[in-house]
Amino acid sequence: MTHALVLASQSPRRVELMQGAGYDFETLPVDVDEAHDAALTPEQLTIDNATQKAVAGSRLRAGAIVIGADTLVYLDGEPLGKPRDMAEAVSMLKKLSGKPHHVCTGMALARDGAIVRQFAVISHVVFRPLTDEVIRDYYSKINPLDKAGAYAIQEHGQMIVDHTEGSWSNIVGLPMERLSEVLAEFGILSGKFVP
Repeated sequence: MTHALVLASQSPRRVELMQGAGYDFETLPVDVDEAHDAALTPEQLTIDNATQKAVAGSRLRAGAIVIGADTLVYLDGEPLGKPRDMAEAVSMLKKLSGKPHHVCTGMALARDGAIVRQFAVISHVVFRPLTDEVIRDYYSKINPLDKAGAYAIQEHGQMIVDHTEGSWSNIVGLPMERLSEVLAEFGILSGKFVP
């Protein structure tokens, strides 16, 4: 069965958000070299990476709308991607401790190798002050190695996050409010998601 909608990602969090919103879609992991250019703005960098994923996926699924996404955590303008190991994960949480930061998700939609829409959404997150004990306890409950900024707000986030502003689903990895509006413009409706 061919799907009219394809998610060029194998992120379980993005898949859950799309399923929870009631979309009928196919997941298609794509292999692209993500850029890590600190000279770009958060919006530019994440949109560039999302675009690579969407275009690559759309070349494999003729006629489908293919969604590419890239999420990065930014602390004082510095991008925090996925940690290489647990030591780097701990270091990231110590940097974020007690501070506000931004989560930027760049989105791109492509069809037949051509971009049809690009946008980025930024949310704000403020961390609680974190002790070594809290960090150890938090990491005993989640695996930070596949998560930008070395944390997942939807998994025991109350242990580390004081408060958020903006799209919560964006912090998880897909800004569903904006994405559902854009998909509706292409006639793709979920029937379940109400912003």
